[in-house]
Amino acid sequence: MTTLAVTTAMLASASCMGVPAPSASGSSPATPASPSGSTPRSGPGASPGPSTPKPASPSPGERPLGWGPQQQDEDAARAAVAKMSVEQRAGQVLVPFFAGTDFAAHAATVERLHLAGSIIMGDNVPAAADGSVDTAAMAAGVGQLQEAAKADGRTWPALIGVDQEGGMVARLRAPLTEWPAPMSYGAAGNVGLANDAGKALASELAGLGFTADFAPSLDVTAGPLDPTIGARSMSGNPDAAAGLGIGFAQGMLAAGLLPSAKHFPGHGSVAVDSHESLPVQKATVQELRAKDWKPFQAAISAGLPMIMTGHIAVPALEPGMPASMSKPSYDALRGMGFKGVAVTDALNMGAIQKQFPGESAAPRALIAGADLLLMPGDVAAAHAAVVSAVKTGAVPPSRLEEAAQRVVTMLMWRARTNPPQGTAPGSSTAVSQRVSAAAVTVLTGPCHGPMVPGSVRVAGGSALDRARFANAARAEGIALGNGPLVTLIGYEQPPAAGDVVVALDAPWPLAESAAPAKVALYGRSQEAFNVLAAVLAGKAAAPGKLPAAVGPFAPGTGC
Repeated sequence: MTTLAVTTAMLASASCMGVPAPSASGSSPATPASPSGSTPRSGPGASPGPSTPKPASPSPGERPLGWGPQQQDEDAARAAVAKMSVEQRAGQVLVPFFAGTDFAAHAATVERLHLAGSIIMGDNVPAAADGSVDTAAMAAGVGQLQEAAKADGRTWPALIGVDQEGGMVARLRAPLTEWPAPMSYGAAGNVGLANDAGKALASELAGLGFTADFAPSLDVTAGPLDPTIGARSMSGNPDAAAGLGIGFAQGMLAAGLLPSAKHFPGHGSVAVDSHESLPVQKATVQELRAKDWKPFQAAISAGLPMIMTGHIAVPALEPGMPASMSKPSYDALRGMGFKGVAVTDALNMGAIQKQFPGESAAPRALIAGADLLLMPGDVAAAHAAVVSAVKTGAVPPSRLEEAAQRVVTMLMWRARTNPPQGTAPGSSTAVSQRVSAAAVTVLTGPCHGPMVPGSVRVAGGSALDRARFANAARAEGIALGNGPLVTLIGYEQPPAAGDVVVALDAPWPLAESAAPAKVALYGRSQEAFNVLAAVLAGKAAAPGKLPAAVGPFAPGTGC
């Protein structure tokens, strides 16, 4: 599958998951197939009605809700939430972080506050003696958190999530498969490959007990003026970002993990990092619908279950207020047809902490329309703030009940229909290398034959980058020490010079780099370097195309 349209195979995959797939445009649900899988016919040549049996009507409990779950999941969740106290309901809308690797202590907090689950950050990942992830300890820790969530008699799993996008945003590294930056999918332009990668990445997380991954980013990058998303974006083209992002998310769902499409209303077009301060998106609603909202509209049409709201102010909706705290922003999202779980971006980020001190952001987001509150700075204080706001009437009890019900509905659905199917850590390296092989892009330089002779020098990047390059070069018969200079540009490094300059993350520095050959690799895994060495040796083609403009190089540039 080589086009950006969602293919027949993707549609079939989505159907198996109970999630309506997008049409080729990614903007509306596909026409359902006939029971035999063939296209329904009409007109003079059509068979008479009796020879084409109608499918049986689903029972009321099997009625889909438009975002994955069915009516039976919502009914079960409503019954469960109806029995909860205010304190229990408040816990069901909170997903905190914690410091260090004391999972027992954090499990006690999960139990005491009745929390929906937890997010695992980098400092929560247990390390083996060699510095790699201690996967046995990681799985045991996640298991402790799951057990704590059962203390209330819950029959549904906890939401144990992680930020695992690939590229620079990956909390879990070796021995898990290392993935290139998501922009690789835009350079490859292959929805099927994005789907394979999403499933493979999620399967390894599922093997450790995770139930959610806060990915993919559906942000449409604006290029070098985008300081936060960059290569986390799949493309600067909204239609490509939509098709590829949905393909990746549906792969995650097939592995049993809940994806979270982020960051509505779009973080790729603002020039301020919301980790530090509040960005302002000055576009009109019409302009947003034509670009930044397109991937989110496609995600809604595809029935994806969870969308993350970003800390971005949109004056056209509510001046000065982060979208994550803004009722008009949630109204806009619901107005696009979204019926699933709206989760905030991390509430401990600068854009929120500066404006909403003392965990006042938690009830504010809930009032605005959020269903799941991610990473408050102090989860006990946030829980107390939500409980107090409900008891004083500042938050209507029905709003908390609605939010908790959506979260529980989603978790019950995933456990019932597609429990996580885990694979071993590191089992997907071949898929990762296939992604990099399809993405590697030559902006300038030869498209065929060797790009360098049998010996080169290497500079730039990190010590690990250079070591990985050396390993890959030797495997392709390229010695190190003499010859042309290959310069590696690592994450957020400036333009460079050499005979061959290679960008390992976002390709923007290539615009001002001085070299006869410029290559965008979009990744720094060993598998990505294997691909680079094969291209330099003339043993592999570079089929990738730029997914966004790089200085004078237009989107689509490549061999």
